[in-house]
Amino acid sequence: MTKWFHSGRRRDLCALLYDHGELRAQSAKSRLESHYDERIDPGSFYGTLSALVEAGYLDRRAEGIADVYALTDAGEAALLAHYDWLGERIEGGDGDDGDGDDGDDGR
Repeated sequence: MTKWFHSGRRRDLCALLYDHGELRAQSAKSRLESHYDERIDPGSFYGTLSALVEAGYLDRRAEGIADVYALTDAGEAALLAHYDWLGERIEGGDGDDGDGDDGDDGR
């Protein structure tokens, strides 16, 4: 997984954009706040957007006074690769995480 995707907020933001195609920044922020059930610091949120744009995973365009964001092909590919990785762990995994513990606690 690329370093840019280590942040859950970055992954969640990309998932929102994948679902909606494009969103105004404030709309994306509001949707994440609803999902997290807590306020997100605006400086931190806009820093996340800027980092994703600079890394080439989001496109930004102006629409009036608002910025609108959408996933790039690279952002979509990274999101889908992460989704596949999660699917292998959750659905297709055999429960062996390599720690030697088979998960059987005797119950």
